[in-house]
Amino acid sequence: MKHILLALLAVCATPAASVTCREDIWQDQSYTTCVVSQKNDDLRLFLNGPDGTPLGSFAAIEKATGRQVLFAMNAGMYHPDRQPVGLYIEDGEQIKRLVTGGSKGNFGMLPNGLMCITDFDVRILETGDYLNDTPTCRYATQSGPMLLMGDQIHPRFIPDGSSRFIRNGVGMSWNDEVYFVISNDPVNFYDFARFFRDHLKVHNALYFDGKISRLYAPSLGRSDFGFLMGPMVAVLAPAE
Repeated sequence: MKHILLALLAVCATPAASVTCREDIWQDQSYTTCVVSQKNDDLRLFLNGPDGTPLGSFAAIEKATGRQVLFAMNAGMYHPDRQPVGLYIEDGEQIKRLVTGGSKGNFGMLPNGLMCITDFDVRILETGDYLNDTPTCRYATQSGPMLLMGDQIHPRFIPDGSSRFIRNGVGMSWNDEVYFVISNDPVNFYDFARFFRDHLKVHNALYFDGKISRLYAPSLGRSDFGFLMGPMVAVLAPAE
């Protein structure tokens, strides 16, 4: 009986996954927001499979890990061979180095930044801040531009910007929650950043990508399809 009680206590002590996804309408624009707990959710980045080639799809994550995926989205820009453009760390191994300085495209719209998952928390950091005080990231993906830096919208975003795409990104609140957002309608950078700041009350946020942005949210019956992807972020269900 004592052994049974101990086993039951161990099961009860294991935190349940708490990721939740919902539809948000704000300023006549539609978004899907997935809220991840830093403490309770098994949040990871995925790039290559066991054979060293990019996984490319959400289904491939489940096949490679043998675990149910509760949420996933593309997580950072990549080259035609699907290798990351900037810093990429997976399970403590650095696969691609940090890229500093300006470059072409949205990635080079400075300041850019990265998402860092440590053994204790999740951080959204501007690239310069990461260089000045580099945390030990178990997982990291560099992308850009930063959407928000301490509640301030990126200086190059303009309110009436004509560049409108389906966009996705990640933001941090002052509490335990990490917000992963994809727009369901084409949106410009400025309005996308405002959604994080004014609706979600996020203080730091990072742009992942546009045009190719995709989401896997089984709780909403959603599994976006398209071309094979590079880096992906996912929450895995607790191991049985």
